[in-house]
Amino acid sequence: MTLANDRLIVALDVPEAHSALELVEALGDTVSFYKIGLGMLTGGGLALANELKQEHGKRVFLDMKLFDIGATIEAAVRGLARYELDFLTVHGDPHVVLAAKQGAAGTDLKILAVTVLTSLDRHDLDAGLIRRGDIPEIVVERAARAFAAGADGVIASAREATHIRALPGARGRLIVTPGIRPAGSALNDQKRVTTPADAVAMGADHIVVGRPIWAAPDPSAAAVAVAAELAAADLQTAKA
Repeated sequence: MTLANDRLIVALDVPEAHSALELVEALGDTVSFYKIGLGMLTGGGLALANELKQEHGKRVFLDMKLFDIGATIEAAVRGLARYELDFLTVHGDPHVVLAAKQGAAGTDLKILAVTVLTSLDRHDLDAGLIRRGDIPEIVVERAARAFAAGADGVIASAREATHIRALPGARGRLIVTPGIRPAGSALNDQKRVTTPADAVAMGADHIVVGRPIWAAPDPSAAAVAVAAELAAADLQTAKA
């Protein structure tokens, strides 16, 4: 039996909790960390998070990308922290990060700040009236401001991870990378992607993989392959 690689977070981007639990059971001990996103919220997402933590002993990343006024963020995070979750995402605006940290005070919940979604490119930012500049430059600046506001880590493409890791405020902070596609996988709606091994080499602490695992003919074998690639990348990094 292949033991879980904690760097791998499997995104449970399926319609409802029953399907997610079937996937978790199929993956068994090969995966220890799962992401539950906003799309699952009305399909039993919070109950699923609680069950994965309390009954299956899994780590849980709740990907809500919260954004609101400070008082609302603080109250929402305080409520979510009762579920003993591991990671929670909020938008990387400093006032949001600061309020989320206040809501998570006294718990082990890690607040991760979203920099720029990996499904967006410069055209998308222009359409949203986001200031001019290269995406890597904007990502690194948003990461620096999120760290200054107290974020425990950031969500960013592996393509920006090296520059984020070099920031003075990045010591001891997490970089979690979505948009991961093993070689040969379809891009789907992602535009800034990397392979698992490249993500680790660029400085990612954890990678998030969804469709290449849950949509695979054999999800367990797909997860084992990603975990093996991560283990090999870790070994290569240790030798360097």
